[in-house]
Amino acid sequence: MRTLSELLDQLEPRAELAVRHLWLSDLLDWIRGDAGNAQAALSRVQLFLDAAHARPGFPERLRQWWLTLVETVDATPLFSDFGFAPRAAFLSELGERLRYKLLPGTPETTHATELFMLLFPVPFDAQWLKLLDADTLGRLGALLGPPSAAPAGDEAIGEPPAAGASTLLQDWQVTLLESLTYCTSQVCATGFSPELRLRMSPQSLLARPFHGLQADLEALRAALLLHGPDSGALHLALDQFKSRLEACRSAASSVYAHLDEHGISVGLVFRLRQLRERILRIRELLDCLLSDKPATSAMQLLARLVLLAEERRSIRALVASNSSLLAAKVAERGAETGEHYITRDRAAYTAMLGKAAGGGALTAVTTLLKFMVVGLALSAFWSGFLASIVFAASFVLIQLLHFTLATKQPAMTAPAMAAKLKDLRTGEAVSEFVDEVTHLVRSQVAAVLGNVLAVVPVVLLISIAMQYGLGRTMIDAKEAAHVLHSLSLLGPTLLWAAFTGVVLFAASIIGGWVENWFVLYRLASAMRYNPRITRALGVARARRWAHFMRDNISGFTSNIALGFMLGLIPPMTGFFGLELEVRHVTLSSGQLAAAAAALGWDALRQPALWWCVASIPLIGALNLGVSFYFAFRLALRAHSVSGVDRRRIRSAIWARWRSKPASFFLPD
Repeated sequence: MRTLSELLDQLEPRAELAVRHLWLSDLLDWIRGDAGNAQAALSRVQLFLDAAHARPGFPERLRQWWLTLVETVDATPLFSDFGFAPRAAFLSELGERLRYKLLPGTPETTHATELFMLLFPVPFDAQWLKLLDADTLGRLGALLGPPSAAPAGDEAIGEPPAAGASTLLQDWQVTLLESLTYCTSQVCATGFSPELRLRMSPQSLLARPFHGLQADLEALRAALLLHGPDSGALHLALDQFKSRLEACRSAASSVYAHLDEHGISVGLVFRLRQLRERILRIRELLDCLLSDKPATSAMQLLARLVLLAEERRSIRALVASNSSLLAAKVAERGAETGEHYITRDRAAYTAMLGKAAGGGALTAVTTLLKFMVVGLALSAFWSGFLASIVFAASFVLIQLLHFTLATKQPAMTAPAMAAKLKDLRTGEAVSEFVDEVTHLVRSQVAAVLGNVLAVVPVVLLISIAMQYGLGRTMIDAKEAAHVLHSLSLLGPTLLWAAFTGVVLFAASIIGGWVENWFVLYRLASAMRYNPRITRALGVARARRWAHFMRDNISGFTSNIALGFMLGLIPPMTGFFGLELEVRHVTLSSGQLAAAAAALGWDALRQPALWWCVASIPLIGALNLGVSFYFAFRLALRAHSVSGVDRRRIRSAIWARWRSKPASFFLPD
């Protein structure tokens, strides 16, 4: 690192572009030091100012260098556009951030944003920028401004500009006014877009807030230039502009009510968030332009831009932002569906057991068909593909018969639970949430018990019937030994069970996405009223089909997706050498029952069988727990739930467990 004396000697105002910018980069590196102490960085700024004033001829060279920088680099895009992604495309944004991370930047640029990210590469810069006080900023302004303008601090910087003057202050205000113009034009363009305008509330459309926003800004600009920052005319213009800006924000917010009812578009939510952020940027620019201490406000704005620069480099921030959009798309509509899977009384609990038993009985047939596919001895892919068709058809049939598959519950119930976390300020609200937790746990326990207690005897009955009718059981002894080996608790069964929980969650994501797509593009209405469809089906049948598809599209999609993932993941990952397996609690129970039937009564004396029996409840717990965890986290993001007192909730749940443990398994 160069010394301060070397830096002062090497400043050359007439040097080429890259050299001038490199000098500033070296100066900031010297100020930053080891990036560990902001107060020490502030001391270095003051030391630089002392040395600059003391060295003969240096202030004049620095002023010439600064004027050249201002003339060659336009700061307006930095203040108006920096931090805003140009589009909602994830891959293009990912490529841009990887470029920032992996490819070196060049100081040979007149692009203010690129130069800013090169000059302020670490969040530490925001800390020492915020520490710059009025006295230090006044000395810096005196050093950079012409000799006739020697402001002593923020008070001098706040003087109104005179027409035609070319002082540092006027350049700064002109830049801020241009940035306000650019930001305002972007807000107007977004507000005028058909996607937003057609979804705004009727009251917002009648108020036409976006139509007068640009004119209000021009009135504010004229009042500032003609009457100064302390005039009554400026305050009136400022109040009018802020009121119009708030009306624009309110009009944009009314779009969310339409999205909740008619489906969510990722691109539209992206535009709404960008518009909200631009309105906040406009307010920051106004504060900086009209502040009593504009230099201090400017440093606060620069510090915020430094933090935005770090976010623009962050891949994690990009993933978090896009996952938030995805959450809004697939989980906002899940709370209503999830309510149907939570039992709150004995009658509903009994009905859940019955539905789960029906699902388990059908899964027994699925187990038989799966072993028949294996018996065909096809290649890995075609065997997996046929198994996928069997699984998908079975799961869809379970849905159509209104039976229950236990592992489908968590992804549906998680949004319903997350929605209840929005307001837990009172002890009564926490108690009600704990009630919901107990209802949820026992509902899922009932579903698992119904599935397992039905699939096992039905598989045994099928095996016995095949033994007497065909002279052979569902599988032979060799295949039974393989089943016992694959399901043993001593192997990687629990790892595969947890992975299956992720697969179950992924299937729910696909189902939620397709349902939102179906609603967003109003396909139910198209099925009901489109002339070609009504001519083919008839009006009454088209209405019934539209209603049926609207109610079942999510279930169909998630069930088909789950079936194909269960069948195709093992052969597809095996092709790449990963060999991931799936362990679904109901299917695993059916396979274990088939193995026991094939081995006969001697199986009861084999420890391998009991290791498999011990793994079944753990497989069920991991299937449910992992799927619920991911769905719950996604739903929390979708419902914008934050700041939850987790310790208070855990304490309340633990207290309920100590006082009423049976409530988690049986209804009152």
